[in-house]
Amino acid sequence: MRRGWKMALSGGLRCCRRVLSWVPVLVIVLVVLWSYYAYVFELCLVTVLSPAEKVIYLIFYHAIFVFFTWTYWKSIFTLPQQPNQKFHLSYTDKERYENEERPEVQKQMLVDMAKKLPVYTRTGSGAVRFCDRCNLIKPDRCHHCSVCAMCVLKMDHHCPWVNNCIGFSNYKFFLQFLAYSVLYCLYIATTVFSYFIKYWRGELPSVRSKFHVLFLLFVACMFFVSLVILFGYHCWLVSRNKTTLEAFCTPVFTSGPEKNGFNLGFIKNIQQVFGDKKKFWLIPIGSSPGDGHSFPMRSMNESQNPLLANEEPWEDNEDDNQGLTISASHEAYRVQCWKSL
Repeated sequence: MRRGWKMALSGGLRCCRRVLSWVPVLVIVLVVLWSYYAYVFELCLVTVLSPAEKVIYLIFYHAIFVFFTWTYWKSIFTLPQQPNQKFHLSYTDKERYENEERPEVQKQMLVDMAKKLPVYTRTGSGAVRFCDRCNLIKPDRCHHCSVCAMCVLKMDHHCPWVNNCIGFSNYKFFLQFLAYSVLYCLYIATTVFSYFIKYWRGELPSVRSKFHVLFLLFVACMFFVSLVILFGYHCWLVSRNKTTLEAFCTPVFTSGPEKNGFNLGFIKNIQQVFGDKKKFWLIPIGSSPGDGHSFPMRSMNESQNPLLANEEPWEDNEDDNQGLTISASHEAYRVQCWKSL
């Protein structure tokens, strides 16, 4: 009886948590809907008197609005991608691992299993990265999200404003959402500003539209400042081919920590997120290369092009200029994995 009561309580708490997780999204949606009403009706249709100015304002506004809402939708409803079955422990391996009581033997078991996989990152202690909740060996750049209760490929962070985990499957959409959000706020602020001045000087009658226009400028500027900082930070991450988690915690490879491990150079770093076809860079459709389970690394890039070994790193510390050294067999296998992407 008590067990059933606890299960019912736990289920109710999970349900409440799911409902509450949509509150930030609802807030954003309501603000966007109000901004649409305030700009289209109160500003363009009521306040702006010139027909030509109305048409120009509305055309550019709706063009930006379409991409803004489209990328927001994709950021919310594109599901995080999980590791495929080959990274999960088989039933036999799982039983062997759980029944083994010696930690050093468990560690060696994971090492033996990882030899069959394109896995080159390790924990801080040098062990194979294993998720005991999902029972899988984590692919490179994969992390477990406690909110989503799953391992997410190339996880960046969990964003409450989209109620989704940002990772390999939707990081491009999230970046586009930030870019179009900045553009949306900037466009509203620049087109509203002249009418804000006219209301301030009393050149326009004090009607209901005045309060919408004044508040619209304030909200647009407030969101613009916060969004441009966040967007700038993620642009910096993309330029160095890092995730938010990797920026705060240096990834560890088989040879040790290396914060430039995935840095391939500015252009190739951008292509790792947006793809090599520039016509898709501004459109929210999937174009990121690979499957999210393995990624090209700086050491591999240097082996294919020795000139890169003498290239100055993006980071300030000269110690980070050293590439990763791995065995020849691992190197050949890594090149083969990248060619198969």
